Amino acid sequence: MNRVLDHIDRHLDTPLDLAQLADVANFSRFHFHRVFAAWMGETLGDYARRRRLEYGAFLLCCRPADAVLDIALATGFGSGEAFARAFKQKFGCTPTAWRAGADARRLADIQERRLRRRGADSNPDQAERKPGQAPDGQSRDHDGSVFFSEPAMEVRLIDLPATRVAYLRKIGPYGPAIGEFWRGVVKPWMLSHGLDNAECFGVGHDDPAITAPARCRYDACVAVPEGFQAGGQALVTTLPGGRYAAAVFNAPPARIADAWMTLCREWLPGSGLQCDERPLFERFRPADQDPASGRFVCELCVPVRAL
Repeated sequence: MNRVLDHIDRHLDTPLDLAQLADVANFSRFHFHRVFAAWMGETLGDYARRRRLEYGAFLLCCRPADAVLDIALATGFGSGEAFARAFKQKFGCTPTAWRAGADARRLADIQERRLRRRGADSNPDQAERKPGQAPDGQSRDHDGSVFFSEPAMEVRLIDLPATRVAYLRKIGPYGPAIGEFWRGVVKPWMLSHGLDNAECFGVGHDDPAITAPARCRYDACVAVPEGFQAGGQALVTTLPGGRYAAAVFNAPPARIADAWMTLCREWLPGSGLQCDERPLFERFRPADQDPASGRFVCELCVPVRAL
């Protein structure tokens, strides 16, 4: 079934044939539709339509130079009008309005992130400080309230080779559950296949600002040699190579969503680059991690091309 989801994502711009998808899954064509609906909680048609619209919403923001019609065709709609009607029904606004509101949504997300951090960093039992005083590593916002400041994100452009990987997929909210998935499911699988020192990649396929958290897809990927045969629920695929914008993350895992937001919604819009259709991922090695420190060390990698 995960092969089916991957096939749909690769062919959002073309009609999807039920019989072909059943063959991809190695399921009976008679039973496939029913099995898919039971597994995903939505029919195949509803899933494909949702993915097309969510990917369209993503493209509208990350490809500002592309015409709405081009995005409509890239997501499998026969016309700009059909895309606009379906888009408004799902998101409550036209594609043009969605694109125009990208900066406002980005600023709202940044403000929400600051508010969350204030709440997480506050200590109600701490004695009051002198007026104007802030703890180390903090700054004051325009209204005088305190938030943790961050050093400017250092981003470099790198060229990565295509990498053959085996992956295990989790569907559900991002956040702490991802770490539990790596520790409880992926790491034992790696050990059992002699891959405990292999390079790893965490691929989040969905933007939780667009896709409902319960439907977000995450792939825990492990680099494997040619000829490797995955067993159980693992599948083998290739992460595409090419040009990526990369930023080092070295902080508690709870801060990684903020780092992704900084990279994609603050740095990228002013970079002169745009994100393309390749997946975004976190790249790391288990040997670089120190569980005692409570920090996670990786590179955040965004596939980019010129505007």
